[in-house]
Amino acid sequence: MFDSPDFDLAPYADLDTGGFVRRAHCSWHTGGWRSMLVQCFTHAREADSFELPGVADLHLVLAVGGDAVMRVRDGDGTGGGRAVRRRWAPGRLELMVPGRPTTRSYRAVSAMRSVQVHIPRAAVERAVAHLGGPAPDFAAIRASLSAGDEVVEQVVRALPAAAHAGDLYAESAAAFLVTHLLARGRDHRVPGPEHRAVREGVAIMRERLADPLTLADIAGEVHLSVYHFVRVFRDATGQTPHRYLTGLRIERARRLLADTGLTVAQIAERCGFSGPGSLSSAFLTHVGVRPAAYRRDL
Repeated sequence: MFDSPDFDLAPYADLDTGGFVRRAHCSWHTGGWRSMLVQCFTHAREADSFELPGVADLHLVLAVGGDAVMRVRDGDGTGGGRAVRRRWAPGRLELMVPGRPTTRSYRAVSAMRSVQVHIPRAAVERAVAHLGGPAPDFAAIRASLSAGDEVVEQVVRALPAAAHAGDLYAESAAAFLVTHLLARGRDHRVPGPEHRAVREGVAIMRERLADPLTLADIAGEVHLSVYHFVRVFRDATGQTPHRYLTGLRIERARRLLADTGLTVAQIAERCGFSGPGSLSSAFLTHVGVRPAAYRRDL
């Protein structure tokens, strides 16, 4: 089935889904694409320990239907070996870090659907060589995507309907997506001296903004004491972890106020605030106005 020499998709070709997913579209079958694989899936309402193997290609997942809270455990023990929560809702984007297997458990309250894109490793390597600079930090890109990317979302949504456009279309779309993601990753690098624990800490913050994260949680997952983590984080960013995390939450709240019709209470929940009052106070401190006034003046 997966016969392109550019792809390392044997794990997916042989994957026993156990009835967890049903494929509704495959661009390799519909359009004969070989430069990129686009698939649409309907997912089971619940799954316990559904294992996804790590593959070398760049794998994007866009949720287009359903509502669930997933518990995801990376196969390499990232996150201290603990499962982390990820919200599944329409518009949610996820980048599967190349080579990293994951195990997922969830129970959905409504039918889950997704569009999934695989871009071969060769296309990624060409884009990296063209752009130059350091190797891409896919974990950081994954974390930044969790806050949303309208460009990636709209392109991925459009791809299933374009399967008959031919492989040149697929090759061009793959090159655009990879270049955009790599550029985005560089835009979200931590300022100041590079430090593994700081990069991982920021990735955790971005990926789990809606969770009640504590400083001890983050420090423990990057394997540092709280004191040491605060020190290296301030040295790298010029801010305490708490202030940096609050800034990320305010950044997401501003986008949701501008781009959605969600209430302030709903936005507070999605951005990790304890309630609308907490969001309003933090928003006033960081932006200078209350959320309602910010939305009214847009």
